[in-house]
Amino acid sequence: MMRAVPLTGGVKRGNAKRKFPGEVGALGKKGRQVDLSVPKLPAHGYPLDHPYNKDGYRYLLAEPDPHAPFRQEFDESSDWAGKPIPGWLYRTLIPSTVLLALHDRAPQLKISEDRLAVTGDKGYCMVRATHSVNRGCWYWEATVEEMPDGSAVRLGWGQDYANLQAPLGYDRYGYSWRSKKGTRFHESAGKHYSPGYGEGDTLGFMIMLPENNKTKRLPNTYKDRPLVKFKSHLYYEDKDKELETFKNLRKLPGSKILFFKNGECQGVAFEDIYGGNYYPCLSLHKTATVSVNFGPNFKHSASSAGLDYRGMNERAEQAICEQTLADLIYLTDNEGKLRLDNFVM
Repeated sequence: MMRAVPLTGGVKRGNAKRKFPGEVGALGKKGRQVDLSVPKLPAHGYPLDHPYNKDGYRYLLAEPDPHAPFRQEFDESSDWAGKPIPGWLYRTLIPSTVLLALHDRAPQLKISEDRLAVTGDKGYCMVRATHSVNRGCWYWEATVEEMPDGSAVRLGWGQDYANLQAPLGYDRYGYSWRSKKGTRFHESAGKHYSPGYGEGDTLGFMIMLPENNKTKRLPNTYKDRPLVKFKSHLYYEDKDKELETFKNLRKLPGSKILFFKNGECQGVAFEDIYGGNYYPCLSLHKTATVSVNFGPNFKHSASSAGLDYRGMNERAEQAICEQTLADLIYLTDNEGKLRLDNFVM
C-alpha cells in the first residue's frame, strides 16, 4: 500500500508579520552560539512541513552558498538576531533527482513516500514534477496503477502557471491527454486524438522544443529575493508574474508534443505550442493512482517517433549546473556591492 507524505499548511499572510530567519547566528541564553547547520532533509529530499506555491507566491527551498562573499563572517556573527538575512548568502537548492514536487501541487493530492506516485482526491487537481525543460527533446513515462469506476486522469506537459486546482489543459499553460476516450486538451478545448487508456497501461510523453534566439539558457537567480523561515528551513519567496507571462506567450514554431501508449506512438498531439518552461504534469479525478518513471530505464522505447530524445532524469544534473552558473554570474556582476554592513531589506 502506498505510504503518503503528510500534508501541511502554508505560510501565514494577512496582518501577521512574516517570519524571517532571525535565529541564525544568534546567541543562546547562556551565551552559546546557536547551531548554524541546515536541518537534515528527509530521504526524499524535501521538508515534510513546507509552504505551498499558492496565493500569488512561490517558495524555493534555500541552502547556504559557500561561494557567497562574507559567508564565514556572517556565520560567526551574533549581530543578525531578529534581522532579515541577505538572500545572496544562500542559493536555491536544486534537487539531484527528478521527482514529483511536494510544494508545487494541489495539497489534497497524496504523494507516495518515494515521490514517484500520486493518488487523486475528488475533483480534478494537479501536481508538477520538480524539473522543467525549455529546449530540446525530452521524454517520461507514467503507468496507471489504479483507476476505480468514475475516476479519470489527464497527463502531459504544463508550465509554471498551469492551474493546480483544475485538470491539465484547462488553460493555455497546459497540454494533456485524457484517459477517457483518449481526448487531448488545451485551453479547455477537447479534441479527438486516440483510443482511451486505463488501468495497467503505460503512457509515454514526449516534448520537442526547438531552440531559437529567444530561448533562455539560464534560470533566474533568486539571490535578490527575500528569505522566509518555515519550520526551521529557509525559502526564497517570489511573487507570481502571471500577467506578464500571459502577455508574452508566443507560439514556438516547430515545437510538438507526442503521446505513446504501451510503446506505440499515437501521433503528434500538439504542434507549435507556446514557448516556455514545461514540467511533466499529472492531474487526477477522484482516487486514481498513477506512478511515474523519469528514466533512465523506461518500460518502453520511444524510438518509433524517429526523434533523438533524452529522459527527464538527465535534466537534474543539467539544472544544477545551470543554476550554479546563474548564481555565480550574479555574484560576479555585484562584486563589491554585496556587503553585510550596508545590507538593507
